[in-house]
Amino acid sequence: MRPEELIQSVYLELKQMAAAKLKLEPPGHSLSATALVHEVWLKLAGASVDWQDHNHFLKTAVTAMRRILVDHARAKLAQKRGGGALRVELQEIDSPLPDEELLNLDDALNKLAAIKPDHAKLIELRYFAELTGDQAAEALGVSPATIDRMWRYARAWLLTELSAESNASDSDSCR
Repeated sequence: MRPEELIQSVYLELKQMAAAKLKLEPPGHSLSATALVHEVWLKLAGASVDWQDHNHFLKTAVTAMRRILVDHARAKLAQKRGGGALRVELQEIDSPLPDEELLNLDDALNKLAAIKPDHAKLIELRYFAELTGDQAAEALGVSPATIDRMWRYARAWLLTELSAESNASDSDSCR
């Protein structure tokens, strides 16, 4: 299936995901849902990928959305370097993240993807695309029970990893 055909069939779905995601971002975010979806389209239109189906395209689009949001956060932090960013403890993976913590989450997701790629993809689908467990199960082609187990493992692993990163950066800042 060509990307043009896929984007028409999933455009509204992507825009709803982007709008829901951006609603959870901290105030003052300069990307709109439409701009985010268009950025995703620009990334995917140039890709020479043989799109297998709707789910394949959706998973790839969610990854592109994550990368765009992370790149946007990096650019904002680069402008603020040395600005004394406020440190906020991460209570839940589902809560909105300041730019610095979004970058920490991205680093942790990359580490998780190296050892458990499906678990990292699940976090992307649940956090960045805000899919339900059943929707994520369908997108990944596994049962809802498997998704529940994967979700518990991935969240625990990420919280442990993010806590370790937080402790390391706290000890670095004390030196």
